[in-house]
Amino acid sequence: MDVGLIVAIVAALFVVIVLVKAVLVIPQAQTAVIERLGRFKVVAQPGLNFLVPFLDKVRARIDMREQVVSFPPQPVITQDNLTVRIDTVVYFQVTDSRSAVYEISNYIVAVEQLTTTTLRNVVGGMSLEQTLTSRDNINQQLRGVLDMETGRWGIRVARVELKAIDPPPSIQDSMEKQMRADREKRAMILNAEGQRESAIKTAEGQKQSQILAAEGAKQAAILAAEAERQSRILRAQGDRAARYLQAQGQAKAIEKVKAARPSPEVLAYQYLQTLPTMAQGDANKVWLIPSDYGKALEGFARMLGAPGEDGVFRYEPPADAPATAPEEDEASVSGWFDTSTDPKVAEAVRAAEEVARKEVESPLAVPRVGPATPAAGMPAPEVGAPPARIEPDQL
Repeated sequence: MDVGLIVAIVAALFVVIVLVKAVLVIPQAQTAVIERLGRFKVVAQPGLNFLVPFLDKVRARIDMREQVVSFPPQPVITQDNLTVRIDTVVYFQVTDSRSAVYEISNYIVAVEQLTTTTLRNVVGGMSLEQTLTSRDNINQQLRGVLDMETGRWGIRVARVELKAIDPPPSIQDSMEKQMRADREKRAMILNAEGQRESAIKTAEGQKQSQILAAEGAKQAAILAAEAERQSRILRAQGDRAARYLQAQGQAKAIEKVKAARPSPEVLAYQYLQTLPTMAQGDANKVWLIPSDYGKALEGFARMLGAPGEDGVFRYEPPADAPATAPEEDEASVSGWFDTSTDPKVAEAVRAAEEVARKEVESPLAVPRVGPATPAAGMPAPEVGAPPARIEPDQL
């Protein structure tokens, strides 16, 4: 084999190796720590980078994206000496590749251990109940301590979350019983509140119903009493007017009789007509007419009367006596015949008649028997108008 060919091949391989060693391509969101002869040279940024072959070396490639690390559950003792297992999640990002490589040997393990110790310090000063109800406070304290401690490592802690807090089984059973008792208590309270509200609403409804019923009974009693009073007043006024008219009729009859100047024979005849009426009583058994009844009437006529031209004795009234009974003032008795009703009763009657009229005028109303129509030639009474006043001389 030719020596020159061998040299050419070796030279070509050397050139290829040098080119490969001199070119470095770094992906986006990554950096590379470059050392030259074992000493830090530069941090290569994403893209095409050139190295000195056989002198420059890539120490580490660092991911610059935010990383999520979930640590296994750690046993932590609380202030009330209860052991709980807490599972944490840490969100962090490398901000300085040189510090992450040269300031700490393994920054992920360092973050895990620092999170565990800080968590034990924070939870150790809290009770179990505070630990279960203060997750946000624990997260803020952990983030503050970790961010401060990992800053010199070129790491920024974004968030720390407690993924799970598991108390001991006996404590879990007690907590479940307490939670069940609290829920039953709240259920009983809510049920009692509902029953109380229902009883209050029912009592309010019964109260309103009784008030309305009492108001209705009161109005009904008032209207009934008013109607009874008005009925009695009208009846008494009618009786009084009737008696007055009867007395006037009797007075007129007596005047007519006196004007006719009855003879003793007429008086005796009327007396005989009255005897059967007097004998109708249960206690009246026998009536005896005296034999000298005619003489008694004759003496009565002679004593009261005076003989006329025909020789018959007739009664003559005294000259100073009034011929007729004095007439009463019509104005004093005119109120006896006032038949106007109470305004409230008239209004109620008017409303009832208006409702009845609307029912009759409605096209869907069923014909029904109403009050008798007025006679021919007489005007129909106006609806709701009070009855006409009756004068004594019209009866």
